[in-house]
Amino acid sequence: MKAVYFTEHGGPEVLKFGELPEPNPGEGEVKIKVNACALNRLDVYTRAGIRGTKMDLTEPHVLGADVSGEVVEIGPKVTKVSEGDRVVVNPRITCMQCRYCQSNQSEYCASAGMVGSAIRGGYAEYVVVPATNAFPIPDDLSYVQAASLPTVFMPSWNILIRRSQLKPWETALVPSASSGVGTAAIQVAKNIAKSSVIATTSTVEKAEKASALGSDHVINYKSEDVSERLKEITQGRGVDVVIDHVGTDVWNAANRRLAKGARYGICGVTSGYKAELQMGAMFTGHLTMFGVFMGRSEDLEQIIYHAGQGTIKGVVDSEYPLQDVRKAHEDMEGLDFFGKLVITVD
Repeated sequence: MKAVYFTEHGGPEVLKFGELPEPNPGEGEVKIKVNACALNRLDVYTRAGIRGTKMDLTEPHVLGADVSGEVVEIGPKVTKVSEGDRVVVNPRITCMQCRYCQSNQSEYCASAGMVGSAIRGGYAEYVVVPATNAFPIPDDLSYVQAASLPTVFMPSWNILIRRSQLKPWETALVPSASSGVGTAAIQVAKNIAKSSVIATTSTVEKAEKASALGSDHVINYKSEDVSERLKEITQGRGVDVVIDHVGTDVWNAANRRLAKGARYGICGVTSGYKAELQMGAMFTGHLTMFGVFMGRSEDLEQIIYHAGQGTIKGVVDSEYPLQDVRKAHEDMEGLDFFGKLVITVD
């Protein structure tokens, strides 16, 4: 099969387009003909071997977590999906046996891994995944749209809806509006929770797109003081929920602008890992701070439903044929895009 793979860590130049053996499903697994696969920041980190992603690479590795396509073969004991089903893959692989998985807390699974990291991913014509990770999609939801959903909408849903229970009368802060998580979080906060949304971004053009997605206010962090603008917009009350996928930069700007009872969810640290915590403010402000990594299968099921209804949508900036994955990685590192970059496979 045609695939893009790498045999050593490095820059985009280590990605090779060529032939690899076609995978076969084992017990409890399904084989999917890949139609689309979205890029994520984890792809870039894994390719480069940074932030704890360094691999042994005794065999060629295929990246790509957010996969959609058609089930073409099922392994023994598979009953959840059938051949011919149009599906999207939940990228988070869990053991389904530990006490967390057995108690409907699969996001805490100690042996969890990601498609495209723990196993070969979707930069290929075919991929094999556990059948429990394949979710049917409605006929009117395109493969490109489906692939753009999981890794950005699942943490957004987890933080804003399930964990924070964001209310219509509350205000959510969504930093880096042009990122995949940013574009997803704006829609979840506005279209699902019906809340007020404040977003941050770096250019006038991106600010206009964030407003079109549903942001009530957009702060340009290149030209404005984010903390002071948050104080001004909320009239000193502060924001109720923060979905932080940026890290240090957002923490320093937002932690002094949290409303009483605010919930601060963290799902990424692209700008840095470390920040100072004012513990006194936590108990006097009744603050809740927590981290999430993706979400549960039930989150993805709700996301698929709402995407099928048109309530939310994956914001896709660019599509690339499989042989142009290297260019897609270069564009992702360049940061000059709004939403998701998606690979299509003929």
